[in-house]
Amino acid sequence: MNLPNQEKVGLPAAALAAAKAPGFLSRRSFLRRASVATGATVAAGTGVGLLGSAAPAKAVPATDLDPAVLNFALNLEYVEAEFYLNAAFGQGLEAFGVDVTGAGTLGPVTIKPSPQLPLDNVAIREYANEIAIDEYHHVLFLRAALQAAGVQPVARPAVDLLNSFNTLAQAAGLGASFDPFASDANFILGAFIFEDVGVTAYNGAATLLTNPAYLQAAASILAVEAYHSGVLRLLAFQGGLSSQVAADQISNLRAVLGGGGDKGVLTPDNAAQLIPVDENGLAFYRSTREVLNIVYGSVGASSGLFFPNGFNGAITS
Repeated sequence: MNLPNQEKVGLPAAALAAAKAPGFLSRRSFLRRASVATGATVAAGTGVGLLGSAAPAKAVPATDLDPAVLNFALNLEYVEAEFYLNAAFGQGLEAFGVDVTGAGTLGPVTIKPSPQLPLDNVAIREYANEIAIDEYHHVLFLRAALQAAGVQPVARPAVDLLNSFNTLAQAAGLGASFDPFASDANFILGAFIFEDVGVTAYNGAATLLTNPAYLQAAASILAVEAYHSGVLRLLAFQGGLSSQVAADQISNLRAVLGGGGDKGVLTPDNAAQLIPVDENGLAFYRSTREVLNIVYGSVGASSGLFFPNGFNGAITS
């Protein structure tokens, strides 16, 4: 798969050379760029699994779900932040000083040694850097929002960014294994797995939140995830036929696990399908259970795939 090689227009030669160097955005410069928004506060059943065994769903309290929903989202943001930070900079949240402790069991991140991508394409490198910083901020923002409300944020659960992709690749028909950290093209597909799920998750959470400030915060994060998704879908389409087919296979698996609400990057007539919407032109949404089905890799499961020990918090299965 060959992705378009776009150069920055008007970038001085010395800066362009530095940008092309591996790891050009250091931990120090990352923190300098990321520090702009780190002080964020907010005032305001059971089925047969494709990738594993099924388990009964746990009951969730019917009232005051706001803290539980924010902590549910924090679990998702942990895995996204770990994926993007490691891909762009070769280090995870803790290396950038983020507190990942809290309620529940703190888990390790299972990932290949030296996961930093080559990111040979300047445009894709810039995108990877930017989205990594966004997801880093989402973790800080949600933790701060919960703490401001007097609620303990959940700890980062065990995250698997190694075996999970191999299992998912087999289930989606992509082959026996898949390494999203091996190339720019693989990174695009790996990121494609997460982003549309994030959009549908935040959209589905809108009906669960009662505090207008939390609803606005969730809507703001949803918008950012949708921006990410739009760029990824375009890059996956521009990657050529093999990239397009792989993205559609991933979408098909998500639809099976997540109760529909998904589209690949190709229409049935093989035209571009860059904006996944329903017949009314609206974004898809998923319940917490449908989101868990995807990230656990099994309908009705209580753990698996990207979260081998499950989520932390009240909404875990």
